[in-house]
Amino acid sequence: MRIDILTLFPGMFGAVLGESMLKIAQKKKKLRIKVHDLRRWTTDRHKTADDRPYGGGSGMIIKIEPVYRALESLLGSKRMRGLMEKKTAGDRTEIILLTPRGRTLNQKMARKLSRLRRMVLIAGHYEGIDERARNLTTAEISVGDYVLTGGELPAMVLVDAVARLLPGVLGDSNSLRRESFDRNLLEYPQYTRPREFMGMRVPGVLLNGDHEAIKSWRDRESLKETRKSRGDLYRTGKK
Repeated sequence: MRIDILTLFPGMFGAVLGESMLKIAQKKKKLRIKVHDLRRWTTDRHKTADDRPYGGGSGMIIKIEPVYRALESLLGSKRMRGLMEKKTAGDRTEIILLTPRGRTLNQKMARKLSRLRRMVLIAGHYEGIDERARNLTTAEISVGDYVLTGGELPAMVLVDAVARLLPGVLGDSNSLRRESFDRNLLEYPQYTRPREFMGMRVPGVLLNGDHEAIKSWRDRESLKETRKSRGDLYRTGKK
């Protein structure tokens, strides 16, 4: 998979994309990530990518011109014409705007996106992006009902959620089968050595080697934790 990220702050991405699982995914050539500075596609000597909003108001708005030129440079003129006419980038490519107005990211969505050949992520900033730029996208995604300074952090969250689902990225593919949210349930409690610490002990069922008993315990604990912490998920999972 290839992921292109359009942003006014490319320096924010280095530490996240260059460590842990995302580093491994790129090293294995399962994932190619390119971060692009939107100012590269401006035309004035000050590299102006934002301007004041029409009608007044506080803050600055990202201009449509650099966004369009960036997408045209990455996808080609023909694809951009098709995008404007049919609302699709084609060829298993999604152009995603990170915005509070988008659909909330969840595991089902991440799994669907992981089947794509390519994603282009647009990270808004300041007070938002020119409304006309929404005509250049195929999807809009939010990471939650709260306010962030820009779309850079949501873009990182989306990349991480999708990349770990790519075949061959995680060393143990079985770990994906019983993860939180895949069954609308939170994950069961996990323990490692030592068996006892300051009077707190590892449940005995995990120590006896009875795999059926362990599986049953984990299923019960998963239900219990979901009911306690995320009643909304528990009700959905029980339907």
